[in-house]
Amino acid sequence: MFNKFRDWIKKGKTDDQSHYWVFGIMLVAGIAALVAAFTLTTEKFHLYEDPNAILNCSINLVLNCTQVMQTWQASVFGFPNMLIGLIAFPVVITVALAGLARVKFPRWWLIVANIGFFLGAVFSYWLFFNSVYDIQVLCPWCLIVTASTTLIFSSMLHFNLRENTFKLSEKTNARVQRFLKGGYHQMIVLSWLALMVVLVFLKFGEGLFA
Repeated sequence: MFNKFRDWIKKGKTDDQSHYWVFGIMLVAGIAALVAAFTLTTEKFHLYEDPNAILNCSINLVLNCTQVMQTWQASVFGFPNMLIGLIAFPVVITVALAGLARVKFPRWWLIVANIGFFLGAVFSYWLFFNSVYDIQVLCPWCLIVTASTTLIFSSMLHFNLRENTFKLSEKTNARVQRFLKGGYHQMIVLSWLALMVVLVFLKFGEGLFA
C-alpha cells in the first residue's frame, strides 16, 4: 500500500512540474494562513468591543476560539499572535508568486527564508500542542494556520534540497535527490499531518462533534 501511494505521488512528475507544485502548494497554504490570520484579527476586535461576544469560530466546548484567545498563549509577545501572521504570510505569498515566475533567488536569501519558515512552523506547533494538552480547547482557524505553516516550510525545504542550496556533498546530495524523486518527502509530510489529526481525535474524541 505504501509503495502504491508513493508511486501515485511521483507519477509523471517532471522537474518542471515539481517546481510549480512546490510553489503552488506554498501559495495556496500562504493564502489559507493569511485568511485565517485576518479572520482571527477581526474576531479579536469583536472581543475587544464585547468581551462576552460569542464568535463564529466558537462551535462547541472543544472547538472554541473565544476561549483560546483569552489565554496568555494567544499573546506570547505582548500582542495578539495573529498580527504576526498578517505580516509574515504576505511574505510567503510573495515568495510563492516569485517562485512560480521563475525568479532566481540568492542562495543566502533561500537559506534565511528556510530558517524563517522553520521558526514559523515551530511556533505554530508550540501553540498547537499547548492548545491540545494545556488549554485543552482548539481554535479552528489556528488549526488551519498550523497545517499551512507545515506545508509552507516543507515546500521551501523541498525546493532547497532539490536545488542543493545547502551545498551538500556530492554523495549526500545524490542520496537526497533519490529520496525526493522517490516521493518520500511528500509521504513524510502527509504522514505527519495525519499523525496530528490522530492526536486530536485521541485527545478529544466525540467532543469534536458535540
